[in-house]
Amino acid sequence: MRHHIPAAFALLTALAAAPPALAQTPAPVELRILAINDFHGNLRPPPGGIRIADPADKTKKIAVNAGGAERMATLVNRLRAGHNNTIFVAAGDLIGASPFLSAMFHDEPTIESMSMMGLALSAVGNHEFDEGKDELLRMQNGGCHPVDTCQGPHPFTGAKFRYLAASTIDKSSGKTVFPAYEIRTFDGIPVAFIGLTLKATPDIISPQSAAGLEFRDEVETVNALVPELKARGVEAIVVLIHQGGTPAGDYNECPSIAGPIVDIVKQFDKAVDVVISGHTHQAYICEIDGRLVTSGDKYGTLVTAIDLKLDPVTRDVVSAKADNSIVRVPDLARDPDQTALLEAYDRVAAPIANRPAGSVTETLSRTPNNAGESPLGDIIADAQLAATSAAASGGAVIAFTNPGGVRTDIVRKDNGAVTFADLFASQPFRNQLVTLTLSGKQIKDMLEQQWLDPKRPRILQVSKGFGYAWDGAKGDGERVIAERMSLNGQPVDLAASYRITVNNFLAVGGDGFTVLRDGTLPQTGSYDSDALHTYFKANSPIGPTAGGRIVRIN
Repeated sequence: MRHHIPAAFALLTALAAAPPALAQTPAPVELRILAINDFHGNLRPPPGGIRIADPADKTKKIAVNAGGAERMATLVNRLRAGHNNTIFVAAGDLIGASPFLSAMFHDEPTIESMSMMGLALSAVGNHEFDEGKDELLRMQNGGCHPVDTCQGPHPFTGAKFRYLAASTIDKSSGKTVFPAYEIRTFDGIPVAFIGLTLKATPDIISPQSAAGLEFRDEVETVNALVPELKARGVEAIVVLIHQGGTPAGDYNECPSIAGPIVDIVKQFDKAVDVVISGHTHQAYICEIDGRLVTSGDKYGTLVTAIDLKLDPVTRDVVSAKADNSIVRVPDLARDPDQTALLEAYDRVAAPIANRPAGSVTETLSRTPNNAGESPLGDIIADAQLAATSAAASGGAVIAFTNPGGVRTDIVRKDNGAVTFADLFASQPFRNQLVTLTLSGKQIKDMLEQQWLDPKRPRILQVSKGFGYAWDGAKGDGERVIAERMSLNGQPVDLAASYRITVNNFLAVGGDGFTVLRDGTLPQTGSYDSDALHTYFKANSPIGPTAGGRIVRIN
């Protein structure tokens, strides 16, 4: 491998002093790799587009209307044009946590859209496992959903691209769930693409989805494959990894970057030439340890074009540069094949999606305050309490919901009207509500588990009537102030029993909330999105609550 300098600046590295040759040196082979990550079923442009530095004032950010499969397909075709050697790849989370149009059909429309766009290879992301290994295998191979059967406008035949899962092992067989890598040849030069997800995947998917699977260390997995690839004559190696970092700078820059990807890349074998990353929903073109590392934001707002030069003699990468192109809605025509696909699914989905749900007085934001509480989180928790408070429905007195399950703001449009699809987009996992009994002590212990990862606390959203304070200066197991836990104005009794509602992801210990596994007398209720819809129908117009349910000290 040679040293790479990323470019949005178009700097190319030169070969180290080449030996004198009598014959003319053969020209390098050029390869263009197009890449995306974290599409999450956003077949239509996501609300808010992409935020970039204002060209007129770099200290400010502006929102650019971007994304959607119709425009992305047009941009991908434009970026392919004039390049003899191209391949289109992804770094995971193509599906999962998707808006209604994709989620209603278990993400079949997104798999079809990507296949139609010519996607060739994709790493598996953590969200690829939201519905478990068997459902992911169905995404690859096709067939009807085992419960909801065939709902779409035509048979689902599976992905025409190949999922890669170098670090995900099926414990029963000891083999990878999908191939670890694929080798593609360009003008006689083999290039290996290794695909893998982050090793922390079991901590962020439900324990049921992780059952029977092992997610191995990213660095050890890749480095162990290098001798095998070299034995097969491969010198050029590209890693598609569903893990990333947080950069400074704009979408085509990287003055600095922090996060897991930095240490991972530094530990990769020097044979790895290029790393295409994701997971953190960031945009960057970086150089880490002399290697090009890219990421393309989220929700289909960017396509990364990576240009490699391959030495025909050594068959290795001799230069690498990259550029993130925005999928600008106003500037790109709709791809007619994508439009036809979306319209076919729309005809089935629209009667459900367009059901009026109520209205909002202003946008309900999912962005938490300093204590971890968000306006939308409050409303969702209130809706789940309302759905389960009747004795016959579970008799709940408190509801908790995980912040990772709240995916997008409920945006106030012109007249404030909200549809079922708007609500679904904010709660797209279609989790069922579970009401169970915990002691006051168990509730405190559960709240302490919000800081299992102190760098990335997962602050649960709580329903009205319940409140507590936490101390940022305290350590593990001591942050929640027991005497500041209250329910309807009364102190929570650590010895008393309380009926609480969570979603089924949390109920089985998802996000590390293992205390919930000890809850007793579980009663399963409605889906979270349906509970929110019912709440909106009964209480609209809805605006942000007064907040203050969670108080932070220090």
